[in-house]
Amino acid sequence: MIVLLGVVVVILGFVTRRNPVLVVGVAGVVTGLLGKMDPLEVLAAFGRSFADSRSVTVFALVLPVIGLLERYGLREQARKLIGRLGSLSAGRFLTVYLLVRQVTAAFGLNSIGGPAQTVRPLVAPMAEAAAERSAGAPLPDRLREKVRSYAASSDTVGVFFGEDCFIAIGSILLITGFVNSTYKQHIEPTQLALWAIPLAACAFVIHGARLLLLDRQLEREMALAAAEHDLPLPKETIK
Repeated sequence: MIVLLGVVVVILGFVTRRNPVLVVGVAGVVTGLLGKMDPLEVLAAFGRSFADSRSVTVFALVLPVIGLLERYGLREQARKLIGRLGSLSAGRFLTVYLLVRQVTAAFGLNSIGGPAQTVRPLVAPMAEAAAERSAGAPLPDRLREKVRSYAASSDTVGVFFGEDCFIAIGSILLITGFVNSTYKQHIEPTQLALWAIPLAACAFVIHGARLLLLDRQLEREMALAAAEHDLPLPKETIK
């Protein structure tokens, strides 16, 4: 169990906000050395893992397509679309997206969304447009970045907690394979998937509540920003 100290290295690295690549690399080296591997074996393990995971870099092929779509007005069209839905605020829109992301991930459809494919070109601009329409004024850069971060979190939380409800996902197979071979257990993927359902529901309730509270935070911070710059307050804030 001492090899699990590598997880502690990851936690400490992220808590202290170090470079993620450096943190994961150091954690891998520490785990290998604690597992009684010599440095050459650790280096070979890194090389094998990189060669076996070449499909992870396939997303780079999507980036030129996304860039071309954005050049021809994808983000502007997304903002116009959300502008036609008068009652949909940024928090409500992101909550709906969180639900859709969780449900699709639970059926194994992880690739239909993601930070590069949907969040940057579609979800974030639509959330920004909804926030600006609710506030009645353009968002300051600080609040714009905040809305974008919540858009990214809705995608990440949705797929992270939703994918474990699908029995053929890599994480479920990894857990069952490791536990069955190491601890001589007999755990079926369906058992883990069933236990992941209430966890996914809790994640939706907790993060959905945070997304709905985003509207109040934006309204309050917009009022403060207007007061600092002597700008007229939006009508909804005055009421």
